[in-house]
Amino acid sequence: MELRGLRYFVAVAEERHLGRAAARLRMTQPPLSRAMHRLEAEFGTTLLDRTPGGVEPTEAGRILYDGARVLLEHADQLVARVRSISGRATLTVGSLADTAELVGGRIVPAFRQVHPTVSVRVHEADLRDPSAGLRSGLADVALTRSPFDDTGLRSHVLHAEPVGLVVRDDDPLAGQQAVRLADLPDRRWVRLPPDTDRVWSAYWTPATPGEHEPPVRTIQECLQAVLWNGMSALAPLDQLTPAGLVTIPVTDRPPSRLVLAWPATSPSPLVSSFVRIAAEAYHRKDT
Repeated sequence: MELRGLRYFVAVAEERHLGRAAARLRMTQPPLSRAMHRLEAEFGTTLLDRTPGGVEPTEAGRILYDGARVLLEHADQLVARVRSISGRATLTVGSLADTAELVGGRIVPAFRQVHPTVSVRVHEADLRDPSAGLRSGLADVALTRSPFDDTGLRSHVLHAEPVGLVVRDDDPLAGQQAVRLADLPDRRWVRLPPDTDRVWSAYWTPATPGEHEPPVRTIQECLQAVLWNGMSALAPLDQLTPAGLVTIPVTDRPPSRLVLAWPATSPSPLVSSFVRIAAEAYHRKDT
C-alpha cells in the first residue's frame, strides 16, 4: 500500500466525484480510476459505490478514509521534521479547499519569482481545522478564513466576503432576495465534527444541529448534504456550488474574512517574505 494511493483515495472520498478529484490532484481521470481499482483489489473489498452522479465511500471506504487521514498527517509531519534539519529551504502553505486555488494560482508563483530555490508545498486542511495546519505544525503560514481561535497567531486580512445561506433550488426560501438567520429557527443545519474549532463552528453553524446528523468534514461534503438531504448551510457568497443549489445573502451575519495567518512568535524570514509578497500579489490582482 503506497501513500500516493491513499492520497488519491482521500481526494476521491472528499470530492465524491472522480473528475473533481482528478482536477484537484492535477491528473486525468483514467489513471485515478485505475488507482482506485488497484486499491480495492489490494484490500479485497469495495471501497467506493459508483453512481451516475459520482461516488460514495462504502462502510469500508469510510474506515479507510478516517485512517488514511491520520496516517497521511503523520507522514507529512515526518517529512517536515526531516526537512527542517536537512538544511533544505522549504515553506509549507496551509489552505482550505476554497482557498487552494488562490494559493496555487496567484500567490505561490509570485513568491517563487523572489525565492526560486525555495521548495513550496501546499497542505490542504479540512473544515475541522481553520488554522489550515498551523496548530498541528503541518503548515508554516496559512491562507484561510476567519473567524476562528487565533490565540498565538497573527493575521493579515486580504478580503471580506458576505455570507449566504445555501439551500436547494426547490427550497421555499430559494426565491428570497435575502434572509436573516434570526428568522430561521427550524432549519436543519449541517453538523461539523465535534473536534472542530469552537469559534469557527459557532460562526458557520448558527444553531445546534441534531446529534443524529452525520458530521461533514469538507466543503464538498457540506454542499452534498444540502443537495441530497435538504440540509441548510452557510458559505461565502463567492463559493462555487453545484447545479441544484442557490446561495441567498444573509443580512445578520458579519462577513467572513480571507486572511493570511502565521505563528505570532518569531516568524521565519521566509514566512515574513511570503506574507508580504502574498498580500501584494492578492491586492495587485484585484486592482
